[in-house]
Amino acid sequence: MSYLKNTFREVSNPQDFKEEYLSSPDHSFCDTCNYTSGRQTSNFLEIATLEQLKQLHKQSSFSSTRRKFYTAVLLTAGSSRETIGSHTYTFNAGMLYFIPEYQLHTIHHWSEDIRGYHCIFDADYFLLCLKNQVKLNEYPFFQHDHPPFIDLSREEMDDMVGLFQKLQTEYCQRQRFNDDLLVRLYLNVLLIEAERAYLSHENKVSTPLPRKEQLVASFKNLVSRHYMEWKQVTDYARLLYVHPHYLNDTVKEITGNPASSFIHHQLITEAKAQLIQSNESIAGIATHLNFADQSYFSRFFRKHTGITPAQYRQQHRHHAS
Repeated sequence: MSYLKNTFREVSNPQDFKEEYLSSPDHSFCDTCNYTSGRQTSNFLEIATLEQLKQLHKQSSFSSTRRKFYTAVLLTAGSSRETIGSHTYTFNAGMLYFIPEYQLHTIHHWSEDIRGYHCIFDADYFLLCLKNQVKLNEYPFFQHDHPPFIDLSREEMDDMVGLFQKLQTEYCQRQRFNDDLLVRLYLNVLLIEAERAYLSHENKVSTPLPRKEQLVASFKNLVSRHYMEWKQVTDYARLLYVHPHYLNDTVKEITGNPASSFIHHQLITEAKAQLIQSNESIAGIATHLNFADQSYFSRFFRKHTGITPAQYRQQHRHHAS
């Protein structure tokens, strides 16, 4: 598969997803309410059964898209054939698979008898929950150098079905902020349980990556560990023994985004977490993230989010209480 032409449609939110894949983009997946998410650009979750999605699919296969959010799919019946990154997989009943943020993805075929659950969410939705929780990029199934699926045991499958059902029920019935917090908690539990199952099966699967994808995976892993101390692409190129231009070109070829965007994304995610989950002053957070001063940090944050750190804290702080 060639990544040289970055002509793939970016799917950024639930409404984009519905418009790209479904014949009825205004459809609500909640049977117990008439809630529709609208064009949310951040802080969202959408969960549907695969039966619902299959019924509303525009066609049996689709062009490649780049999903700018996280996806978890549980297959309870039937099968699907999909390409995630550079690998094409056939997923069967009893499998749980994931599509990381910014990953190129193609649906080739869903069987007529497909059953299960499909959940999409963005980093902000996950973030607005527990203090000091694990970061999304630390889950192995969201890392590009790990296989994105688990072949569940019968017991693990039963547990996962229960969690997806509870997540869907709580999401559709929420009315107050505390109800939404409960949904986020169930999402955290689902991912933690998935990680537990993944690690118990980890030695049973092996999917080697092409050389360029190995480089991108190594870059992302380094960024996740060192983004507060090293903020330049040149720093990571030196660690990876490649030229900065080659690193940037390779990251953009594989992901559709420049290498610097992943450094900035990590910084913004950490800044949001500290703004929500701590009582530290904005100046203190700027210092902790190794910005020269509060003013520079505020300009950086506003450039990447559209609002100031103070505005973000004011808008979202109630979720952490």
